[in-house]
Amino acid sequence: MRFAEIALLALPFVVFVAWRVLAPSSGGPPRILAIAVTAAVVAMAGLLLVLWYEEAEPPGAGYVPARIEDGRIVPGRVEPLAPGRVEQVAPGPGLPAGPARK
Repeated sequence: MRFAEIALLALPFVVFVAWRVLAPSSGGPPRILAIAVTAAVVAMAGLLLVLWYEEAEPPGAGYVPARIEDGRIVPGRVEPLAPGRVEQVAPGPGLPAGPARK
């Protein structure tokens, strides 16, 4: 999501610089610049639509990481946590044992 925000902020500046560099001083923007700008706008609109409809997990949901049970890999999942419940995580390399980090 952060990339989309930065790209949307930078797009007008990039288009302006490209126009100033590539456009002749007497006329409008060259055809290739118009095509490139149109393609960039369509790509950004598509990215925004994808991000808009991306489903996020509800607030208060916790991630249960993947694990091995009986020699089989159980995939990770997101499940709702009970109110006031704090998950305990097993210490990994370089991590102290303690409450789950959010």
